[in-house]
Amino acid sequence: MLNRFLIEGPGDARFTILLAHGAGAPMDSASMTAAAKALSEKGFRVARFEFGYMASRRISGERKPPPRAETLNPEYRAAVAELGTKGALIIGGKSMGGRVASMIADELHAEGKIAGLLCLGYPFHPPAKPEQLRTQHLKALNTPALICQGTRDEFGTREEVSGYELSDRIEILWLEDGDHDLKPRKKISGFSVAEHLATMAEAVRAWADGLTS
Repeated sequence: MLNRFLIEGPGDARFTILLAHGAGAPMDSASMTAAAKALSEKGFRVARFEFGYMASRRISGERKPPPRAETLNPEYRAAVAELGTKGALIIGGKSMGGRVASMIADELHAEGKIAGLLCLGYPFHPPAKPEQLRTQHLKALNTPALICQGTRDEFGTREEVSGYELSDRIEILWLEDGDHDLKPRKKISGFSVAEHLATMAEAVRAWADGLTS
């Protein structure tokens, strides 16, 4: 059985990044592990956690559909309280995990509990359903946010997102030809997933340093 949190990076880091997983893959998935490694190598303390439904899958083996994202808000708040941090805290996650974090970010930011929001592959809409936008709360977001998105992400491409009304507190890093895991097709883009993750981590480092400058 895995620990409540998977933590890597220096214990005395200036920033801790708390990441939740996506709807269908656990906190120790290949994509989350690679992203956490890239961020920890840039000096961040990175903590990953699982929502209850995903943790239950490890025991039962049953792959029931995930609950509605907004019903997970209390679990994310509980994880923030349980983790405890000495330095500044950034919350976020992969896909749905980042979406849940984005729904509680302003409340936590107003309380002085977090410095920012980091989303890795934000699910702007379900695949093949561009009309079902998940952006209403992002229009007035007050928390400094960085979204790292692949240009061909089926949950929101660069062309699609360019037409959305989003808060000016949101910055977007576009990774050329990246999919929902930020993975590019090397033969087409000329980039590798390792290069994109390094670019992502460098961008997060620069963005985070600006939060408290």
